[in-house]
Amino acid sequence: MALAIDEIKEYAKSLGINTVSKIKKKDTLIHAIQLAEGNTDCFKKIPDCTLTNCKWFGDCILNQ
Repeated sequence: MALAIDEIKEYAKSLGINTVSKIKKKDTLIHAIQLAEGNTDCFKKIPDCTLTNCKWFGDCILNQ
């Protein structure tokens, strides 16, 4: 299930991302979250991704 932008912003804030209010694009925000989680910022960058357990998989693969 896709998360609403407000939910994504709240999650980003909980990770300590202080620039949430300055980030306008959902993809950019998710990239910042991925980096804060210690992952690569791969959201919508890998068209044949198979990491189905990824938090962003539904938004990423289904909306490329």
